[in-house]
Amino acid sequence: METESEPYVRLATLRQLHQVVAELNTARSLADTLQTVVDGIVVGLGYELACVNLVRPDGDLVVAAFAGDPAAEALITGRVGSRNSWERRLTMGECWDGLRFIPHTEGWVLLEDDVPQWHTEGPDPRFEDEWHPEDRLYAPMYASGGELLGVISVDRPRNGRRPGAWGREALQMYAFQAAIAISNARLRANMQRALVRLEREQQALRASEESFRQAFEYAPSGMAIAEMGGDQHGRLLRTNDALCRLLGRPASVLRRYSFSDLVHPEDIGTLLRTSAEGGRAELRLGRRDGTYVWVSLRNSVVADAADGPRFLLTHVEDIEERKRHELQLAHRASHDSLTGLPNSAELRARLGARLCRRPQSVRATAVEALDAAFEGRGEGGGAGEHGFQPDGFPDPFEFPGGPGAPAVAGPPGDGAAGGAYDHHVHTVAPSTDIDDGTKGLAVLFCDLDGFKSINDRFGHHTGDAVLIEVARRLTTCVRDGDTVARLGGDEFVVLADGLGAADAADLAVRLRNAIIPPIRVDGRAVRVGASFGISWASCGMSADEVLRSADQRMYIEKRSRSKAHRRAG
Repeated sequence: METESEPYVRLATLRQLHQVVAELNTARSLADTLQTVVDGIVVGLGYELACVNLVRPDGDLVVAAFAGDPAAEALITGRVGSRNSWERRLTMGECWDGLRFIPHTEGWVLLEDDVPQWHTEGPDPRFEDEWHPEDRLYAPMYASGGELLGVISVDRPRNGRRPGAWGREALQMYAFQAAIAISNARLRANMQRALVRLEREQQALRASEESFRQAFEYAPSGMAIAEMGGDQHGRLLRTNDALCRLLGRPASVLRRYSFSDLVHPEDIGTLLRTSAEGGRAELRLGRRDGTYVWVSLRNSVVADAADGPRFLLTHVEDIEERKRHELQLAHRASHDSLTGLPNSAELRARLGARLCRRPQSVRATAVEALDAAFEGRGEGGGAGEHGFQPDGFPDPFEFPGGPGAPAVAGPPGDGAAGGAYDHHVHTVAPSTDIDDGTKGLAVLFCDLDGFKSINDRFGHHTGDAVLIEVARRLTTCVRDGDTVARLGGDEFVVLADGLGAADAADLAVRLRNAIIPPIRVDGRAVRVGASFGISWASCGMSADEVLRSADQRMYIEKRSRSKAHRRAG
């Protein structure tokens, strides 16, 4: 009778197994899946107790789900067994086609390990296949790659017997399906966590982009994003309102330009040297009305995405007021506060910039010529000091015809002597005896005649007005590029380059004639005369020596004229 009913028993078990397996794949979370696994064993496979021990990331196994006995569930759920203890259990006892059965006769070996378990007592088996309370049956669950996912532990078969071939196969099939369900549940959980993390990252990215947009658009100073690299390098892609207002151009128009199109021609080199990450520059940008504004540029590189296109983020700060203040300070330091002319320090600087320490007329020895050449080469400049090549001594390193060609010495006074090492044209004095066509740098020292009496009679206010008017008249009588400076008091100096001796004398006459007409101050007319001393700047002299020479010549000229004649000019 038992043999005749066995097919029906197997069919009923198979139907129950199919039902519980179907429920495995409907669980929404990993925890629900694990509980469904143990509930399915109790409901569909005929065991009173079932437990799932799940492998943790650290390799140990934790009791993750329990079914059949609330007291035992409360006792061991959440407890952890070491991986070593579990591996020992899975190598003990009898191997039932993937299952591991440890009979009660060997169970005493496991009493001292750390695997969570429940203990029941009972009499010894009365027949061979009777289930003993200390028997243990495990069904390992493996992932598709052979990795251990966990172990199902079952106890108390309802028929009181060890499972036969069909029962073992059913448990093994169920463990295989449970492993699939657990893997899928983990995958869904990981995907859900990834989706949640991705959503949070996207929210953070959107918040960051919005913060950047607001910081970019509403920044009080100019901001721009430009292309980096390629044919369109430097083209403006995006500008904020502050930059549009600063340059007087709408954003739609600025997108047609790059900074190189807007920068002042004199500042293009500065821009190119700083158009990189971390670059800083102070330069001028063109406005719509044709004027230029001083700005400070600070560059940084931003990437659109990992390994994506890179852009240049430029911060543009208006420094026009600061630059104007700096120029004012520099002008005050180098110019006379009353007349606006270059002061004594600026005059000496301009004069000293034209002079070197060795006069052109001095012929150096061969050793000095070599020293001069080495000195110029070491400084990266011209041959010798200021590129001076002594007359008659060719540059020992550079020959116009190339290496090995004969040296060519320049004529006296010719700054080309020395070939590629020359960066200085000697300043020489023209001859006062004969007109040989030599042009030089004339230094005209001017001292006003009769100025002290005006100061004494009418006060400093009138004296200051006279000085201002004299400065204006002197400036209008010289060429662009000439220098009119005030040394102090009623002394002025004019530097005029490219003049011969006769030219300098004519210039002194014109300047004197420009000064002597009456000057009206507060309704009264006053007159001053002027005495001029002409000297010539030449290399080998210092600026003070040149000015002292002109001053001496001025006093000679002043003493040679009568007092009345000086007043009349």
